[in-house]
Amino acid sequence: MSAPFTLRPYSAADEAAAIELWRESWQKAYPRIDFAARVNWWRKRWREDLVPQTKIVVAQAGDDLIGYVTVDPRTGYLDQIVVAPDRWGHGIAEALLAEAKRLSPRALDLLVNKDNARAIRFYEKHGFRYTGEGANPVSGLPVNKMGWRP
Repeated sequence: MSAPFTLRPYSAADEAAAIELWRESWQKAYPRIDFAARVNWWRKRWREDLVPQTKIVVAQAGDDLIGYVTVDPRTGYLDQIVVAPDRWGHGIAEALLAEAKRLSPRALDLLVNKDNARAIRFYEKHGFRYTGEGANPVSGLPVNKMGWRP
């Protein structure tokens, strides 16, 4: 059984842990890609795009940051749900998604890599529907557009 966790707003002191959590979780999901080589790019995107433009809520267990969600309440765009791989399947993603729905109660939209079947199933299970196709604006990989409406 996992230790209990709490949700709280992101603070600047969380940056290093949040960036490392991003690297770790994406590396687990896509082992063939070297995410360590992308950390500087991600840090820049985190600082310049996500922190100033989104609401970020983190999941914390003890002193450990174990997940976070980033959502823009103005547009309803959910950019990231990240959970520590050793906590996958323990309800953290569900809690973070519920928080995203609270922050943007009228709608949420996101892009999910077409080959990320686990994430697609998760979003479908929680009321998201396929709304179209596209390409990831960063990687160019094919994505599903998905949306949630209450």
